[in-house]
Amino acid sequence: MVPIGAHVDLADPLAEAAARKADLVQFFLSDPQGWEKPVPRADADRLRATDVALYIHAPYRINVATLNNRIRIPSRTLLAQHAEAAAALGARGLIVHGGHVNKGDDPQVGVENWRKTLERATFPLPLLIENTAGGDNAMARRFDRLAKLWDAIGDFGPGFVLDTCHAHAGGEDLLNIVDRVKAITGRIDLVHLNDSKDPFDSGRDRHENLGHGEIDPELLVAVVTAAGVPVVCETPGEAEGQAADIEFIRARIAP
Repeated sequence: MVPIGAHVDLADPLAEAAARKADLVQFFLSDPQGWEKPVPRADADRLRATDVALYIHAPYRINVATLNNRIRIPSRTLLAQHAEAAAALGARGLIVHGGHVNKGDDPQVGVENWRKTLERATFPLPLLIENTAGGDNAMARRFDRLAKLWDAIGDFGPGFVLDTCHAHAGGEDLLNIVDRVKAITGRIDLVHLNDSKDPFDSGRDRHENLGHGEIDPELLVAVVTAAGVPVVCETPGEAEGQAADIEFIRARIAP
């Protein structure tokens, strides 16, 4: 069976996993909107010893693609700090958004900045780049741009996270999307399984519970089935809402 879990609060991830009957959890190690370095966790030994698979999501602030030195340079530092802290907890991977360049900037420079980031750092666990929902100058919204990014960084072996809400909102059809992603990246390591509050190609990143948004539930099931990789629900409703989403998808992919 495909492992299925949820994005949870960082305070007590294992209690949150139990409340959702989750096989895995994803969480932040600091304020997702801040620049704080992760601090040592009192539950580090328990997290390292658990059978629940752990994934860490890097802060949203990180943008290694940007031409703005005051953002790009601290982004590289923060990414390395979170990778080290995530590896110390035994996490399976560190998820980071593809980032963007500003209006008027050359997107190819953003691609080159990504390559420079991977040239200059060795990460102690898999770095998993996630597709994003909005922005005309995003590195990982449209798959034509994603292909250019992977042409530049694929030889460094990064992983990929496919977010269904982001793809839908970003203007990428979910029909046969797994094959289209693999043709670019060669792999999918994790699926962020989210419905969308907004219509196709809206550019708006607003997640909804499975079967309650704008995405055909059968397409969501098809993505999970085709990908065959661990699934994280980043949906509303805390434990109750996410537990329902976990059960929703488990019931539909059961052998």
